[in-house]
Amino acid sequence: MSILTGGHSATDLARERKFGPLYSRNAKAVVARGLMAAKSSTWLVLLSGFFEPVLFLLAMGVGMGSIVGTVEGPGGTEISYAAYIAPALLAVSAMNGAIYDSTWNVFFKMNFAKLYQGMLYTSLGPLDVAMGEIFLALLRGLLYATGFTAVMGVMGLLTTWWAILVIPASVLIAFGFASFGMGITSFMKTFQQMDWINFFLLPMFLFSATFYPLSVYPQPIRWFIQAMPLWHGVELLRQISAGAFSPATAIHVAYYLVMIVLGIMLTTGRLRQLFLK
Repeated sequence: MSILTGGHSATDLARERKFGPLYSRNAKAVVARGLMAAKSSTWLVLLSGFFEPVLFLLAMGVGMGSIVGTVEGPGGTEISYAAYIAPALLAVSAMNGAIYDSTWNVFFKMNFAKLYQGMLYTSLGPLDVAMGEIFLALLRGLLYATGFTAVMGVMGLLTTWWAILVIPASVLIAFGFASFGMGITSFMKTFQQMDWINFFLLPMFLFSATFYPLSVYPQPIRWFIQAMPLWHGVELLRQISAGAFSPATAIHVAYYLVMIVLGIMLTTGRLRQLFLK
């Protein structure tokens, strides 16, 4: 616990105040604790999240791509089917990495390990905890994005130097999902309730124009898909990977910036409501 208290004893902190402030500028303590805990966890779980989109890329991009041929990419240019779905799968990878860390990990820490209660009895505040946990989720998203981008490069799917920007853009996507994931998880009390997260993520993955263009859907369904966060991530990474920027690129970035702000507000508010009574 000393890593969280910044050198002060729990008794001293208790004398000063019952709980820490909203933000004590010590989110790095949460990150340090998470990294130490990660050393004892299995790396197979971490690697599984990376290999899933790679397998999709090989099966769909190479396998089905040999049948589909070329498709229209961003800016109207003809690209291979593998080059079309690869950025979309990268967005999915960033989402999955962030969601795993900000939901199931948080669910266990909140409801079984009672970790956040202990943290908030130190000098840490709800915003410290929220930012620390979100940053840990971003690390996973960054690892997935970097590894998958390397795979795209090896397969010859990166045709412009602009494509290197898919890595920070993937982190932005992961940030958006992680900030909301932790807040949503705070409402979950049972494993059965946690299944609703997958119930929402699966159709979003299948219908966010990952494997085929949005134009195949009727207009009312398009509006619904365009309201979903993953579609904005898919379109953002496709435009970056092709170097085909437009005003829509700024809209996709703005969508995630708003999502991040609202998600942090939700998560911080929920931690404060649950533990600072």
